[in-house]
Amino acid sequence: MTPSKVSIFKRFSNLLKPDSSEIRNIYLFAILSGVLSLGLPLGIQMIITFIQMGQVSASWMILVLLVTLAIGFSGVLTIYQMRITENLQQRIFTRSTFEFAARIPQMKLLETLRLNAGDLTNRFFDTVTLQKGISKLMIDFTSATLQILFGLILLSFYHSFFIFLGILLVLMLFLIVRFTSKEGYETSLKESSHKYKIASWLSNVSNAKISFKMSAQNGYNTEKANGFLLKYLGARNDHFKVLVKQYTFLIIFKIIIALALLIVGGLLVINQELNIGQFVASEIIILLVLSSVEKLIISLDIIYDVFTSTEKIGQVTDIPLESYQGAALDETSRYGISIQVNALNFQSPFYAQNGLNAVTFTIQQNERVCIVSDSSTTVNALFYLLTGICEKESGVISFDQIPYENLDKQLLRNQIGTVTACDQLIDVSIEDNIRFGKQSVELAQIVSITDELGLTDFINQCNERFATQLSNEIHFLPKDCVSKLLLARAIVKNPRLFLLDEPTAFMTFEQKQPILKYLDRMKNTTLLIASVDPEVQKTADRILKFEQGSLVFDGNYDTFSKR
Repeated sequence: MTPSKVSIFKRFSNLLKPDSSEIRNIYLFAILSGVLSLGLPLGIQMIITFIQMGQVSASWMILVLLVTLAIGFSGVLTIYQMRITENLQQRIFTRSTFEFAARIPQMKLLETLRLNAGDLTNRFFDTVTLQKGISKLMIDFTSATLQILFGLILLSFYHSFFIFLGILLVLMLFLIVRFTSKEGYETSLKESSHKYKIASWLSNVSNAKISFKMSAQNGYNTEKANGFLLKYLGARNDHFKVLVKQYTFLIIFKIIIALALLIVGGLLVINQELNIGQFVASEIIILLVLSSVEKLIISLDIIYDVFTSTEKIGQVTDIPLESYQGAALDETSRYGISIQVNALNFQSPFYAQNGLNAVTFTIQQNERVCIVSDSSTTVNALFYLLTGICEKESGVISFDQIPYENLDKQLLRNQIGTVTACDQLIDVSIEDNIRFGKQSVELAQIVSITDELGLTDFINQCNERFATQLSNEIHFLPKDCVSKLLLARAIVKNPRLFLLDEPTAFMTFEQKQPILKYLDRMKNTTLLIASVDPEVQKTADRILKFEQGSLVFDGNYDTFSKR
């Protein structure tokens, strides 16, 4: 994913906008801390003056106490800043968690596929980088900036030479940032992109671990990883060169400033334009300023990380979301949903064939229709269009005579149960896999459904029965049980429309009987089943036959079986 046209500063501003009051407090404490930190050189200057008098006085003791209190109070302010930034980090993490959890299912499918955004969830870990960077940025960077500002203002009261020095310092700092920051940000983005390519590849290796295990000797997994790694290291080195360049300029500048101060400051003392106390105080201030400048330059790496993380997270939030506006179908209806499809066209952006070509058909309420196709791509396209996961190119889709465009997608999906190749189990218990967040479903209802689907023996063999944790790693689960669990998940929704893709695949005659019997009892539901299984086809009222994306047959099973 390439950087968007949205300004990174605007992204960062929008990110922090909900926490503007906390940020104001951080800046307020930073200003107070900066002012107090300058009390140290001023206090030392006055203490030296009292010491030169050669006697202990009450003023001297009070001054020592005030300087000590100023240092302590500055530390207390820093602790308050840390508390606020910790709250800020937690809020950013919380918002990011809900943002990702809510947005990922709502993203337009074809958009995510075009962007090759399979590693979207990995972008969440940029939130951690953002958390750590925000803390440094809000405290260290802000404090360093204010110390430079206040230090230069204070120095200007000692001698006009320090005014010139301050202007030179600000100018040099501006030039360093102006001519190197863009390159640093761009190299940081490239480094991050290659990092995510490595993470994506490792995820592929993990998901296809059996395939790689069976071909481990050819070294394809490490060879591919090495290619991504070399690109990452190259981008990392390019970024490091920018950091070295910035720090080199800083070292040269520090040498020049230190030399000028030692020579000019000494001459000012010799010429009695500065006393020894003022000279020591000015040297301390200059050291604080130079230390702050160094901290500022070093913080640029953190700023690059923060801006890069903001951009990477922003690229996820830039992906268009589905629109959930429109009417809702009657959820109280005791009949299935009718479907009207007219001149429907769809072409996959990734495959040249087997889309949908001017498809027209009507399915009545409670009708059972079996789809037979020469390509699973056609079935997937049709089911994706009926559920609104993909957008059609042209044509009309209506449910209960209401055009799809006028319906709320989310409310429509609540009335559709699906079992497709894309449905999968998740890493929760059997009970939660079936309930899938529908809290109104009682365990007794789940037990009844699983029993009717023939899952009782399987569940009884599980260590914790319905509380047994499952995983999308289904290597050791019987395929028929996986299909039945997914079907149970669809059934508990009590949908008015079922879309089933090969629900009896890989099942023996005995294993598929509970499914066929259950579907046969569903009289008040519209069934649309894609299957090459004659046992399933016989139960259908109609058969729709597709070839090369075109509807070539629409009739009953007896006529279809004789073709």
